[in-house]
Amino acid sequence: METKNQNIIYKDLTYKIIGICYDIFYELGPGHKELYYKNALALALGKEKMKYQREIYAPLIYKNHKVGKYFFDFLVENKIVLEIKRGDRISQRDIKQLYGYLKSKNLKLGLIIRFTSKGVVVKRVVNLK
Repeated sequence: METKNQNIIYKDLTYKIIGICYDIFYELGPGHKELYYKNALALALGKEKMKYQREIYAPLIYKNHKVGKYFFDFLVENKIVLEIKRGDRISQRDIKQLYGYLKSKNLKLGLIIRFTSKGVVVKRVVNLK
């Protein structure tokens, strides 16, 4: 019998990242600058011995010409893009932005991790192409 969770891309890695973010929120609480949550996440990823890069540059290419550029918050284990936000709402703009990052680096999965007034909200964005 197959379960829905068997089809989740990078399931174990995703759950570990989300757990780290819950720990950060539990300790820091709400209302801090986005940068502070990012700094805490970098420390936590390092402590967990997870490979990550921060502030990744990704050019936007059209017909072999650079027409723009992106900078995204984290790339974990060369697999998952993390976009860290604060505030109470994930917008369509946030989702489209992350999808653009995934396409620019030909990656499959990104997580929008929003630190809200009440907890952590996570949105998975999948690049099927």
